[in-house]
Amino acid sequence: MCHYCGCRDIPLIKEFIAEHERVTDAAGDALRALGRGEPGRARELVAVMAKELDSHWRGEENGLFAVMRSDPEYADYIDALVTEHRELAVLLPSLDLTDAADVRTLTDAVQELHHHIAKEEDGLFPASLTALSGEEWNRAMAAWREAHP
Repeated sequence: MCHYCGCRDIPLIKEFIAEHERVTDAAGDALRALGRGEPGRARELVAVMAKELDSHWRGEENGLFAVMRSDPEYADYIDALVTEHRELAVLLPSLDLTDAADVRTLTDAVQELHHHIAKEEDGLFPASLTALSGEEWNRAMAAWREAHP
């Protein structure tokens, strides 16, 4: 992940990154629980992921993404990220973690999630530094706050 551009110092980006870390921590814990033969615990952790992602995605999509999508340069990139959000939102609650195929599906989904996060943290977030005005940052932050009452 990027550490050179300074985007991590922006309060909103810090929040998004902290959410990413909580989600990937829960995902890793879920996979380790499955490795120990604890599908019930893994299911609890997947539910934690889904809950965290729900508010995270609302904050991103209604804030930063909405603001940046108005620029045609970013619209397709953002649309692809939103599609990935929707796919994972459908997948997580559908998994039967006592089924080996679904365990593999979750493992693959966690890897894809890491790639997704890299697209945001190494691509979109640094771009936001130069793309957004002060008012746009305010709108993006207001949307994040709305998603996190």
